[in-house]
Amino acid sequence: MMAAVMVVDQNPECKIVILEKNAYLGAKVLISGGGRCNVTTGIFDVKELLKNYPRGAKFLMTAMFRFPPEKVMEWFEEHGVPLKKEDDSRIFPVSDKGKDVVGALEKHLRTHGVEIFCNTEVKRIVKNGEQFTVTSKNGSKFISDAVILTTGGNAYRNTGSTGDGYAFAEALGHKLTQLGPSLNSLEIAEKWVGGLAGVSFTKAKLILGTYERTGAFVFTHRGVSGPAVFALSSYVAHETISAREPLQLTVDFFPNEKFETLEHRLFDLIQKNPKKNLANFLDILLPKSLCGVVASLSNIKNSVNAGELNKENRRAILHLLKKFQMTVIGRSGGEEFVTAGGVDLSQINTNTMESKICPGLYFAGEVLDVDGFTGGFNLQAAWATGALAGSSVSRPASL
Repeated sequence: MMAAVMVVDQNPECKIVILEKNAYLGAKVLISGGGRCNVTTGIFDVKELLKNYPRGAKFLMTAMFRFPPEKVMEWFEEHGVPLKKEDDSRIFPVSDKGKDVVGALEKHLRTHGVEIFCNTEVKRIVKNGEQFTVTSKNGSKFISDAVILTTGGNAYRNTGSTGDGYAFAEALGHKLTQLGPSLNSLEIAEKWVGGLAGVSFTKAKLILGTYERTGAFVFTHRGVSGPAVFALSSYVAHETISAREPLQLTVDFFPNEKFETLEHRLFDLIQKNPKKNLANFLDILLPKSLCGVVASLSNIKNSVNAGELNKENRRAILHLLKKFQMTVIGRSGGEEFVTAGGVDLSQINTNTMESKICPGLYFAGEVLDVDGFTGGFNLQAAWATGALAGSSVSRPASL
């Protein structure tokens, strides 16, 4: 959609056709951010922005400098979608409705004569000399001078992102990198985790393998989820995780306190609450349902009063507060938000999004080997690469 906007704005004489597999435009945009649509991020420093892409950061640099978050915001606000910045720097429509975002794009496209064919699933793309023949599943053929492939990855398959674009890219000579799920929840082996479902933390440090992330997370019936977990899952998107090949997840519930500082605080709390039994005492530091787990793992009876805790007991508790360990045995299948991997970036011109091996073919969005963390980063990459591809196509030399 953004690619088509740039083409029609910069070269109105171009005839533009959008072929959409779904019955309507923007299916994935409509469900992003829980339907509220996390349009982009409030991180305007491009160098800081690019730190939020575990894959493709360097490749995205030109696109991000040309169409950074503030320009994305400017475009939507100029087209009737007032935006707001939340405390965590995420940008949403004031209305909290993703349909307003898609509606602004669709209105602009239809007003400027862009032809939109919904319920049109592309079956094949063939290069014939200087032109492309795009054939749909119903037999319709479209002849074009340029093609922008924006089919997404293979996450959220119910929105039409079923990996079709990978086959089109390969048929036109492109290589794919290894594909894997990203931004998904993690399954935990320990059985007690189910009793903690819904317990959340606004800030904790999580370490998975050689990676660490500080942020919010929540326990689920089968494991852990939330922004910090999603970020870690993206780092290990291509690693095997199973009951036979588990990964250790370590959580620091007090990332802003050093071990010694927390030890002093714990001792002070014991002095002030000597008669409280262990479970009620730990309730001062942790959510109630987690207290029983910590007590059990520290091998201290719940009936023991705080004043009876010896140095060894205190150290065991402190260890769990700063280095609480869980065993990751899998990813929550089908729940991933984006795909890690995609069309090999070495075969694409970072300054134009045009294929280096198939002139006239352009790429944008998640079909590329590019993915970001949660927080508006994946939509920002989509707007930026789409805008750059559209701007490049609209130049007369490209047609």
